[in-house]
Amino acid sequence: MSVYYTRQTLTIAIDTAKAVNKTIGFVPTMGALHEGHLALVKKALSEVDVVVVSIFVNPTQFNNEEDLEKYPRMLMSDVAFLEKIGNVLIFAPDYNDVYPQNDSFENIELNGIDKILEGEYRPGHFQGVMHVVRNLFQIVQPNKAYFGLKDFQQVAIIKKMVDFLKLPIDIVACPTLREKSGIAMSSRNLRLKNDQKAEALIIFNTLNYLKELKLKFNPEEAERLAIEYFNRGNLKLEYLELVDSNTLQKLNNYWAKDSTCCIAALCGDVRLIDNIQL
Repeated sequence: MSVYYTRQTLTIAIDTAKAVNKTIGFVPTMGALHEGHLALVKKALSEVDVVVVSIFVNPTQFNNEEDLEKYPRMLMSDVAFLEKIGNVLIFAPDYNDVYPQNDSFENIELNGIDKILEGEYRPGHFQGVMHVVRNLFQIVQPNKAYFGLKDFQQVAIIKKMVDFLKLPIDIVACPTLREKSGIAMSSRNLRLKNDQKAEALIIFNTLNYLKELKLKFNPEEAERLAIEYFNRGNLKLEYLELVDSNTLQKLNNYWAKDSTCCIAALCGDVRLIDNIQL
């Protein structure tokens, strides 16, 4: 297990691997790793020769300073966690390595898909995500990059960024992993008390309820009934929307060939997101 704290040392290791034609896989994370992250790393290890896992809490994607401050940071525990599964390169850079003074990033026009759902409630969030991912891509130069579909909208936006910039990187989207209860695995779950985890199950239960609603109602009515169901619980709903999985456009009278329900809610002061393909 190798931990690299600077861009320079990681670049040497990657260049050495590429010199003998090894393929590079990349799993970007903000740390506080859980089994969902581990599944991404295992997927990468099965498909490429060398896997880089970055651990960097990215300030540019937080529009809430308190949320940034409370985000769990546990590098040594994360390193020990990754030691379970094999030889990966861990990249734990500081801010200046990720955001150098000569940073050439320019905002990318996404035709509005960064302004809806998460984007509506977290202004600037996705520009921050694209900025950090693009800069990390420049450092790691991966052949493949692995992302979890719990962040459904994020995956869609990163794919658009890669296409726009014509980057030679294959984006691999991996299914959401869940705790035994059904709650989606998330680093934020560390901030939930046991009773809050029980309350947070209303998210998973609502998503499953939508499978039944789809069989009987159009999207507009199904969404209304799902919100009513959700509001019987104790969480504060930010949004619950049914969208076309490919365009992210809101559904009204008709179901798309591929439809997704995206949801965000507050459990106490912890913000949780989830989704389901219908």
